Amino acid sequence: MKKSFGELIRELREKQGMPLRKVAAFVDIDSSTLSKIERRERSANKELIPALSQILEISEHDLTVCLLSDNVVESIINESNSDEILKVAEEKIKYFKSKNFEQGKLNFD
Repeated sequence: MKKSFGELIRELREKQGMPLRKVAAFVDIDSSTLSKIERRERSANKELIPALSQILEISEHDLTVCLLSDNVVESIINESNSDEILKVAEEKIKYFKSKNFEQGKLNFD
């Protein structure tokens, strides 16, 4: 999935022939906010995923992966060593999961 979250939302919306205002109303946000999300001028939050999933007929899992991967990309895209950062992050995720760390309670000291 190479498309950004916004690109995916726009593609699905247009494929179903739904106007921006209809999708925005369904997910309870302003049309201009949804337009900015589609154009990558504003990021979405996870709370929108269940409603977007329902109206756009796509799994919550796929939308979540797309949204969160966008967040990762945005945070490291301008780093010269982004590939290395991703590899180390993947290793840390495995390590933290193996230690049963709770989200929000990680201590890096």
